[in-house]
Amino acid sequence: MAYAAAKSDKIHTDVLTKAREACYKGRDAFYACLEKESDKKPTEIASMGLLYPLECKQLRNEYVKQCRSSWVKHFDKQYCQNKRVQTLLNDKGSTRGLLLPHLYTFKPST
Repeated sequence: MAYAAAKSDKIHTDVLTKAREACYKGRDAFYACLEKESDKKPTEIASMGLLYPLECKQLRNEYVKQCRSSWVKHFDKQYCQNKRVQTLLNDKGSTRGLLLPHLYTFKPST
């Protein structure tokens, strides 16, 4: 009992750092695969509504294995939000893009 109490007080920062780096490496490899295989049809489902092609499945499994599930959800959500914003910015001339009201739609103050 005394051994367990003494061990729990010590934080192994080197272990935490290596685990975090492994997580980031897995995350970056998976998202790089998504960008590389963006022309392929997404058939697999990840968290937060993220779809990805079968070609990235092995990298996804490694990513999920290396990271905490809460981190995976956070990174997936962040990736989806960034892609959504990028799509809006890229669709400048499209009607799907971000539409701002014209000045004449507002009534002048009298």
